[in-house]
Amino acid sequence: MAVPVLSTILFDLDGTLLPLDQKQFMQGYFSLFGKRCAELGYEADSSLAALQAGLKAMLANDGTMTNKERFDQTFEQMTGIASSEFNTRFASFYETDFHQLKAASRKSSLASDLVTMVRNKGYDAVLATTPLFPWQGTHARLAWAGIDPSLFSLITTYEDFSYAKPYLGYYHEVLKHRGVQPSHCMMIGNDVGEDMVARELGMDVFLVTDCLINEQQASLEPYPKGSLQDLYTFCEELSICK
Repeated sequence: MAVPVLSTILFDLDGTLLPLDQKQFMQGYFSLFGKRCAELGYEADSSLAALQAGLKAMLANDGTMTNKERFDQTFEQMTGIASSEFNTRFASFYETDFHQLKAASRKSSLASDLVTMVRNKGYDAVLATTPLFPWQGTHARLAWAGIDPSLFSLITTYEDFSYAKPYLGYYHEVLKHRGVQPSHCMMIGNDVGEDMVARELGMDVFLVTDCLINEQQASLEPYPKGSLQDLYTFCEELSICK
């Protein structure tokens, strides 16, 4: 029987292509979000409570609406602020304040070259970051990583996806968008629970350990793994994709 040929590589962003202190990033995000809400005349504490509820709602989304729609629904119900009004007034946040969170990250000299290399070898590259942010917030983090968004055929954001990691529905959505079978894909990420679950669908996986997240303290033995430098070497040895 023919061995499936790898054609598509899914890259996680935070902690993988973009080394990141997740705790510092999220604490800073909540702080900046609340501050901007207050500046716009909204009650900061209730807005933050609605933000956290909206994030939880997206993480539990069931595919019946996009993550953006799920967030907007939750936020509006909790605050009484019309989502259309809030989104319009808040839109500039991701182009201004959000960039202060770059301090929680550091640019890797390997990340852009890594994605460029696999593209030059003929592989389809997907940015498979859990879709909890609008596209502007995702492109901002790509800029911190020094990676050109055009290198990816698909970037998963909350506007277009209706599941989040670690639900397999998220990976099914990626497969549907790209029209590819899981046996032709590899998922690369730093989170054992969120990224390595792709193996259950039949994807190959690679666990990047520089900013490892393993909340369940699961065994790492089943997974090919190593630093971003190890991943770079691994991808150098991949065959040309025809």
